[in-house]
Amino acid sequence: MTVLLERPTTTATAGRDPFIDVLRVFGMALVVLQHWTIPVLAYDGARLTTGNALSTPGVWVVTWISQVMPLVFFAGGAANAISFGRTHLPAPQWLASRLRRLAWPLLPLAAVWIPLPHLLLTLGVPAQPLEVGAKLTGQLLWFLAVYLIAVTATPYLMRLHDRYGWRVPAVLAAGAVVTDVARFSSGVEAVGYLNIVFVWLAVHQLGFFYREGRLARPGLMAAGGFGAAALLVAFGPYPGSMIGLPGAEVSNMAPPTLAMLAVAFGQIGLVTLLRSRILRLPTERVLAWAGPRIMTVYLWHMPALFAVTGVVVVGLGLDTPAPGSAGWLAGWPLWFGALCLVMWPLLRGFARFEEPPALPYGRATWTSVLASTGLIGAGLLTLTVAGFAPGIAPVAAVAALVGGLLLTGPRAQVPALV
Repeated sequence: MTVLLERPTTTATAGRDPFIDVLRVFGMALVVLQHWTIPVLAYDGARLTTGNALSTPGVWVVTWISQVMPLVFFAGGAANAISFGRTHLPAPQWLASRLRRLAWPLLPLAAVWIPLPHLLLTLGVPAQPLEVGAKLTGQLLWFLAVYLIAVTATPYLMRLHDRYGWRVPAVLAAGAVVTDVARFSSGVEAVGYLNIVFVWLAVHQLGFFYREGRLARPGLMAAGGFGAAALLVAFGPYPGSMIGLPGAEVSNMAPPTLAMLAVAFGQIGLVTLLRSRILRLPTERVLAWAGPRIMTVYLWHMPALFAVTGVVVVGLGLDTPAPGSAGWLAGWPLWFGALCLVMWPLLRGFARFEEPPALPYGRATWTSVLASTGLIGAGLLTLTVAGFAPGIAPVAAVAALVGGLLLTGPRAQVPALV
């Protein structure tokens, strides 16, 4: 029999939701600020070493707010629910358009980063620092790989949401509990990666409730989430930091843990509690400027960091001062200013690729869009693991991305899923 996923029958909010837009822009701004601020870099003439300013004792508590990936997934869940709920397209066609918007901006990044390491090596740039930069540029794409799962599952998750409501995130949270118990009792770290699905889809699912105005008692949600996280850190195997730190035996982020899910509930409750105040802020001009550039900022802010690192740390030999010291505080404005100067032309040059070209779509079916998802996901996963370091892996990854995009085009005439 033919498997169909119909659109949900609930009515979506018309237009954009400025609160969700604020969360997306705030989240991206904080991601960039942290990535540009927390690296502790040193070069000894042969190797570039990278540390983390947040590894300073006691500073980990900041990460309960500064780790904004829960808010990004929550905002993504609300945005997907609103978009899917108001579309008149069949579910596969809606998904094809989302896949194209997700993958298209990656092509210029790949066009630059596949030949760039080879060019810089021929110009005499040291191999090890270059490899660090090339790999980390790809590792940043982990978020898009996970978000791809959430986007692809949205039509199905919306059906589950309409039928089962709060039981869906409850089951996902229970899955996170079982996964952590299995991980820490068996010592098999790989088991923990199941929480990529359980934790992030649970957070994504909460965006569906926001879309319907059903996130009641946000104060209780915030207190319960942060309180549960505190208990898990105090009495469980979880570190206090919600950002992975060098040398830590356990990370709450890679893979995500039950403690991360608890902090996510706390953060979502807190921002929902503050929603009316947030909406009174004069954010219109900021949102109008940042909205069409948010993906470009995400993809290119790390290359900007590597460019400045190459000149300042590797070229001039100026290591990062001790975090929080007078030298660190005095030099940070200059460091940040240099990063902004490099980032500005990158924004001007690559923001145009945020919007995919107005090419015709094929006759999207579940077979074609799931095949497209598989290819794009394989490309993202390969780049997350291998980065853009010289070799066959990034070339194969980009070929998969291009193949996935082609499946959304007019040649995607494949049989329906049965």
